[in-house]
Amino acid sequence: MSAPLRAGLVGLGVMGRNHARVLSQMDGVELVGVVDPAGKPEGTPHGVPLLDELDELMKLGIDYAVVACPTALHEKIGLALAEAGVGALIEKPLAESVEAAERLVKAFESRGLVAGVGHIERYNPALQSMRKRLEAGELGEVFQVVTRRQGPFPHRISDVGVVKDLATHDIDLTAWVTGQDYVSVCAHTVARSGRPHEDMVSAVGRLSDGSMVNHLVNWLSPLKERTTVVTGERGCFVADTLTADLTFYANGELSTEWEALRTFRGVSEGDMIRYAIPKREPLLVEHERFRDAVLTGAAGGEPPADIVTLRQALRTVEVSAALLESARLGQTVALPASGVTGAV
Repeated sequence: MSAPLRAGLVGLGVMGRNHARVLSQMDGVELVGVVDPAGKPEGTPHGVPLLDELDELMKLGIDYAVVACPTALHEKIGLALAEAGVGALIEKPLAESVEAAERLVKAFESRGLVAGVGHIERYNPALQSMRKRLEAGELGEVFQVVTRRQGPFPHRISDVGVVKDLATHDIDLTAWVTGQDYVSVCAHTVARSGRPHEDMVSAVGRLSDGSMVNHLVNWLSPLKERTTVVTGERGCFVADTLTADLTFYANGELSTEWEALRTFRGVSEGDMIRYAIPKREPLLVEHERFRDAVLTGAAGGEPPADIVTLRQALRTVEVSAALLESARLGQTVALPASGVTGAV
């Protein structure tokens, strides 16, 4: 049996502790060190050293690192890892600006390193099932994607607003489940918590196939909601990513003898099906896919297509920047073609 991959972790906040839990229990991986100057030793798995500097982690000899520090530090840590020839799984968003994200893409791609971004919603069982059903044509032509992501303010977030912290989930999952790219966006934002960043965004967009997108995202609500609704010619899919449930609402048969209404092509309520789907923890699945990508890359093969590439994550940063630009200007912002989609 081959030796396990040696993994490091940068950042021991709320998300970092979840990464540490999964890494310390996963087959084929050994968590050898955690970097966080402000971290508490009791937050690390038993026997794993807590370090102050990235250089200390490098000296332990690692095959890859998980970057779960604040977004503002992603570029600095990512570039250092790339320079050292170490692959990385970077938490979303990839970086706090388009320019920083571009530099990270160049750094890892130019060295042929395996790198991915933690857009965890791609591994949610409900969205995984939805994507397969959309690819199979079960909904027919897609008309609209609507997402709602709201809940209480996460006090751990201080360096970015709700667009880069939360809306990036919805941007990525929308492109991924539909296999389409964003063409234009129009957004409005508000700030009510006294912080320098926006607390709420309401956005409308258009995808490359002409379908319509709506995103409502905020951290001002005591109601926690994570819902994705895809409407098409045969009905709609509703994914609740908090419970990993997927429900299909079919169009019913519309029949009437009222001649004046026959010319209106509408729909009525039909059957409702909640699918029984296997439910594994999305973070564990994300780590397993990235582990396999590192192993494949180390063997000289092409990494699997089921990790979120840095180039895909760059596009998500571009769309989020366009949302903020639209809100600032008060007008629709067109996006240039990216050459990649969430389906790649």
